[in-house]
Amino acid sequence: MSSYAHPEVLVSTTWVAEHLNDDNLAIVEVDVDTAAYDQGHVPGAIGWNWQTQLCDTVQRDIIPKADLEKLLANNGIGNDTTIVLYGDNSNWFAAWAFWQLKVYGHKDVRLMDGGRKKWLAENRELSTDAANPTPTSYRAADPDNSLRAFLPEVMDAVKAGKTALVDVRSGDEFTGKVLAPPGLPETCQRGGHIPGAKNIGWGLACNEDGSFKNFGELQALYGGHDVTADKDVIAYCRIGERSSHTWFVLKYLLGYENVKNYDGSWTEWGNLVGAPIEKG
Repeated sequence: MSSYAHPEVLVSTTWVAEHLNDDNLAIVEVDVDTAAYDQGHVPGAIGWNWQTQLCDTVQRDIIPKADLEKLLANNGIGNDTTIVLYGDNSNWFAAWAFWQLKVYGHKDVRLMDGGRKKWLAENRELSTDAANPTPTSYRAADPDNSLRAFLPEVMDAVKAGKTALVDVRSGDEFTGKVLAPPGLPETCQRGGHIPGAKNIGWGLACNEDGSFKNFGELQALYGGHDVTADKDVIAYCRIGERSSHTWFVLKYLLGYENVKNYDGSWTEWGNLVGAPIEKG
C-alpha cells in the first residue's frame, strides 16, 4: 500500500482484525446486497443500507447534511472517529459511502482493502450480532461540491473536449446494448455513453481477491486510455456508485488532483431530452 499516493486511506484485513476493539474506531459495512450484513459481518461492525440510509429518500440526491449527522451520531460516530468502510463487490458501495463522507468533511475515513470478499476468503471471524453503539453528537461540514460534477459542468466538458470523461460501466452498458445491469431498477430512456467518454470498467482496478491493484498497474490502466493526472477528470456510471469507486482510485491511490464524481450519471444523461449520445 505504501506506493499509493495516499496509503493512509487503506487498511488491510489483518489491520482490521487486530484493531476490532480499538476506542474511537467505527467499522461499517455497506453492501450492494443489503441482506449480506445479517448473514455475518466483521465483529462489531455497523451495517448501513445504501438504499434507505445513504441517499435523500424524497428527491434524488446524496444524503442530506442533517440526515448524515443523525446517522453518524446514532451510530456512535463523532467528528474525530476513525471510520473504516468495507462491503461486497470489491467495496463498490463502501467507496460510495467514503465519497459522501468526504463531501461532508469527515477527516479520517478509510477502506478495508479487499472488502467483504477478502475477509470471507481468509476465513476470518464473523458475527451475526447487530452493533449497539452509544449515541454521540456529530456536526458535518457544509458539502464540498468540488468533489461532485453536476450536469451543467458535464455538458460544458463535452463541448470543450478537454476533460477526460471516464465511463466505468460494463461494455454492454457503454455501447448501449443494455440499459442497466441485470436486476438493478434504476434505468434510462436511451442507452449509450456521453460523447468522448472512455470506457474503463470500475472492476479493472481490482485484483481477483477484491483488493486494489498496485500503483504501477493502475497508472498503466488509466494512462493507457489517456486519463492522466494533468487533466480534469469526471467519472460516471449509472447512478454514481461505481464511479465513486473509480474516483477513489484516481484521487487517493493515484493522486489525481482534479477528479470529480458525476453522480447524476447515466440515469440523468440518458433521460435528457436532446442530450447528445454515442453508441458502440
